[in-house]
Amino acid sequence: MAEEKKADVKKAEAKKTAKKDVKKKKPNVFQRLWKYLLACKGELKKITWPTVSQTTKNFGIVIAVIVVMGLFIFGLDTGLYALLGLVMGTGSAA
Repeated sequence: MAEEKKADVKKAEAKKTAKKDVKKKKPNVFQRLWKYLLACKGELKKITWPTVSQTTKNFGIVIAVIVVMGLFIFGLDTGLYALLGLVMGTGSAA
């Protein structure tokens, strides 16, 4: 009997503590927003920003790749258009 009462008391205490944990209020919107903004600021401090010379070098590489790809696509388009003209018979006879 005594053991059953002790077990019942322990169960009741466990339920009370569980209810207390559930009743915890979450912070209001402004507190959560402030916490989020502080976390963002901390993450921004971890970023390693490129130098001006690195940015200029990368910009040059991007422009060069764009020009090369543009010329490749232009050549491919012109060649396929000429091939289509020959196949369809609309091309000029040389």
